[in-house]
Amino acid sequence: MAETAENVPGGECFHKEIMKYSSEEEARLEREHFWRIVDAFRFYRIHVQDQVKRAERQFLSLPQHHQNLVPSVLTNLARIRQCADHNQEVLESIIQNSIHMFENIEYGEREDPRKVRASTFDMDKLKSTIKQFVRDWSEAGRAERDSCYKPIIQEIQRLFPSELYDVSKVSVLVPGAGLGRLAWEIARLGYICQGNEWSFFMLFSSNFVLNRCEQVNSLTLYPWIHQYSNNKKSSDQIRPITFPDVNPQSLPLSSDFSMVAGDFVEVYSDPASWDCVATCFFIDTAHNVIQYVETIWKILKPGGVWINLGPLLYHFENMANELSVELSYEDIRTAMVKLGFHIEVENTSVHTTYTENDCSMLRYVYDCVFFVARKPGELYFNCHEDEEQNNSPRAAKSPRREDTEYPT
Repeated sequence: MAETAENVPGGECFHKEIMKYSSEEEARLEREHFWRIVDAFRFYRIHVQDQVKRAERQFLSLPQHHQNLVPSVLTNLARIRQCADHNQEVLESIIQNSIHMFENIEYGEREDPRKVRASTFDMDKLKSTIKQFVRDWSEAGRAERDSCYKPIIQEIQRLFPSELYDVSKVSVLVPGAGLGRLAWEIARLGYICQGNEWSFFMLFSSNFVLNRCEQVNSLTLYPWIHQYSNNKKSSDQIRPITFPDVNPQSLPLSSDFSMVAGDFVEVYSDPASWDCVATCFFIDTAHNVIQYVETIWKILKPGGVWINLGPLLYHFENMANELSVELSYEDIRTAMVKLGFHIEVENTSVHTTYTENDCSMLRYVYDCVFFVARKPGELYFNCHEDEEQNNSPRAAKSPRREDTEYPT
């Protein structure tokens, strides 16, 4: 099931293609899932207020003389309430602009409009999505973007330089696009770029930031109010971020930027259709990572490249009812080579973070794998007519990698 969205610079980023469901049951489940995520967004304030009430109860249970030693605690909790109210206003705007983002989809209205208590799982997803605004669209996330996105972008520019290619004809796919910043940056450089995302949490939010945010740093979120541990200062918990740090609608009119909603392996099945697939913190979202590798091999044009950066924190590892095959990078690499990929660039120790709170006393650093793998070009003759090969933007050789620097 796939929902296609296309960006006309200065216009809507998401608009819809006709959807076909294999059964009424599939359509019903899709509607239920859609409204479950909407409910999570709307339940946010209540969820955070419950956390604050618990913290207040715990503090007020202390002996009075202990409370007197830290008189600012209740004041800070009151500020967290205010920050949650503000976050809820932003989330309501996101939902308001997402209800009809897929025009041909008739999700209908809730039969019972009363508040529904969202699950802890969904609230954790929503709080993680709020932190994605830091990573993708705030100045505070610049260092993290530089460590994750810049190596990928630099490699694309090395492999498909504007001096040798008409980059407006070079197609780049970004699966697991999140809030869309990496795909947006690639499109800004003139490449054809399409982002793909499955999560409604991400899709609602990327739709909002790409289509409704024009003024730089015009909106504020408080992404750290949910973190009660490892705060050096009380004020760190209510620290704001502003977004977007750039105008997402400032792409040149000639840009070819699109977004597609749906499961990666279901949406992308056309053989030899992409010059480059760029994956960042993505391949460990698979139930079966080999299926991802096979799909990427299939959709790449002969001579095309797969650029990857990320860890292997398998998302379904601890879910009892979900298929999850957790392979080492060594095993994945072996499968890639057996399929036919030529690994041209490989760095098995790229340090980076993911939605990091840089004021926290606990910080996670991922020791990521970065590689560039090519689908051999000689297969091109087996897949396409000779004239298509002659018109391929890969006719020129890529510059050597030695001049490019990457973080370690």
